[in-house]
Amino acid sequence: MYAEGVADMAGRIRDEDIALVRERSSIADVISETVTLKSAGSGNLKGLCPFHDEKSPSFNVSPARNVWYCFGCGAGGDAIKFLMDAEHLSFVESVERLADRAGIQLRYVEGESPAPRARPQQGQRQRLVAAHAAAVDFYRAQLTTAGARPAREFLARRGFDRAAAERYGCGFAPDAWDLLTKHLRQQGFSHDELVTGGLSRPSRSGTLIDRFRRRLMWPIRDLAGDVIGFGARKLFDDDDGPKYLNTPETPIYKKSHVLYGIDQAKREIARQGKVVVVEGYTDVMACHLAGVPTAVATCGTAFGADHIGVLRRLLLDTDAVAGEVIFTFDGDAAGQKAALRAFEDDQRFVGRTFIAVSPDSMDPCDLRLAKGDMAVRDLVARREPLVDFALRQVINRYDLDTVDGRVEAMRRAAPLVAKLKDREKRPEYVRKLAGDLGMEIEPVQRAVLAAASATPGKDAAPARRPAPAEPIVDNPQSMVEREALKLALQEPVLAGPMFDAVEASEYRHPVHAAVRAAVAAVGGAATATGGAVWIESVRDACEDLAARALVGELAVEPLRIDGEPDPRYVSITMARLQWGSVTSRIKDLKSRIQRINPVNNKDEYFAAFGELLSLEQHARALREQAAGGL
Repeated sequence: MYAEGVADMAGRIRDEDIALVRERSSIADVISETVTLKSAGSGNLKGLCPFHDEKSPSFNVSPARNVWYCFGCGAGGDAIKFLMDAEHLSFVESVERLADRAGIQLRYVEGESPAPRARPQQGQRQRLVAAHAAAVDFYRAQLTTAGARPAREFLARRGFDRAAAERYGCGFAPDAWDLLTKHLRQQGFSHDELVTGGLSRPSRSGTLIDRFRRRLMWPIRDLAGDVIGFGARKLFDDDDGPKYLNTPETPIYKKSHVLYGIDQAKREIARQGKVVVVEGYTDVMACHLAGVPTAVATCGTAFGADHIGVLRRLLLDTDAVAGEVIFTFDGDAAGQKAALRAFEDDQRFVGRTFIAVSPDSMDPCDLRLAKGDMAVRDLVARREPLVDFALRQVINRYDLDTVDGRVEAMRRAAPLVAKLKDREKRPEYVRKLAGDLGMEIEPVQRAVLAAASATPGKDAAPARRPAPAEPIVDNPQSMVEREALKLALQEPVLAGPMFDAVEASEYRHPVHAAVRAAVAAVGGAATATGGAVWIESVRDACEDLAARALVGELAVEPLRIDGEPDPRYVSITMARLQWGSVTSRIKDLKSRIQRINPVNNKDEYFAAFGELLSLEQHARALREQAAGGL
């Protein structure tokens, strides 16, 4: 949720810098890079929503307030939120991206967060990214030299032509000790920058030398497409280093967060709701070229919790939208072990997890070479549920022809069934496991229940949020309440004093009242200057989910007036709002008076009657103020 992203920023980027980024980021310019916008009247722009399929445009942008909202799918926010949704970036990454665009130097507050994330120094990220971009150009140029012939031959043997090498930025680290280092120093990058970025390292003599030498190079990009590191493959037999050598941990390269190919795959992952996790750079290339554009791979580390977090955002992995995660592992012992480890992480996903193993135990790259593109697509299409594969691997370790073997297999397999997040599937898998073991259902069922009870919290059903009440927009009172809230959000300088004078109790619908309370919680409309900062502060102050969504909608919904609003229009709107509430109270009070015995309860009767006269006088004044209507 967006508010959670904002909360996550506490103690990291200063709030005033975030506000400055919001103010200086032109929402129209940012969105126009991916969405064609046309005039929608009243200064607003409209286009086809990038987050759901639609034939008629319902995606609205308000340049005056730097916010956007889609009336079709309900998504909305400011430029930061758009980048989060469109580019699948975190809140921090979106702020940093917009700050770079606007030329804003962000300031970071360290030590206030319970678990502060390691962060580059001020301006350091831009320098390191620029150094890596220059290194990509250098390595790519080296791939065409005579010394890079082994690298070109390796790519050709793996089925990749020159176009494929250029698409993925493949390059070659030459047989030289400091050629890249000298090249980057000549371009103005410092000794410390090259060492910090992992591009160079000190030699034993103290001089600076290249980190990579005589290797085939793959640039590793983040979600935004910036190169943040490299993967390097050994080519020569006399190279005593590891087969693959990656960039070390740096301020911009965290291997537990990085997925190779994510920059090219992210849009298809989001569109298809599916991701294929492979094991290497060439497997990613082979899958993409074979027509499986959702493939990604880890970079020198096992698939873990941080990778899951990245994919969940891409997949929109929620209770409402459950995607597919397909793992491809070799059929050897190491691949089987990796698959079982993946099943342990399966419970972190809401969506379904699968495994695809080639019958010939070939990885996608080998499979493409041997049998063509169709074989790679068929491999993914023939996927099986990861739990089925995991159960089979456990059972196959034991001799099921013996009692001891069957019982031990049951004991080892039962926890896997107990871990299934979809509890409705457990009875079916109990029956399947009993059948595979050749045992009765009852002992298997007892073993699964015992395993489930041994894991606290596994069977606890997640709390469901109540469905939010939607305001009725065709009700006259609801319409005027919406108009009042729109004035406060869109024109706080104009409407602030009159809006703040009317309490939340005048709003009949609870969602409208919740938005009004949020306005009060952030100091009132009269204190605001408007724009995205103001709107987002009100949104974040909403405790009600429906109210939070409504803020985005009201921020771009046109006012019910031709031309620009003026103080008279605000006065009429606020009078109409109070008049509806006052007439409702008059009706209730008249009903109460009818129930009072004027003889036995004389004081109560006259007090109520006096209150009625006062309310009717107030109603007449409001009716005169609201003359002309909406």
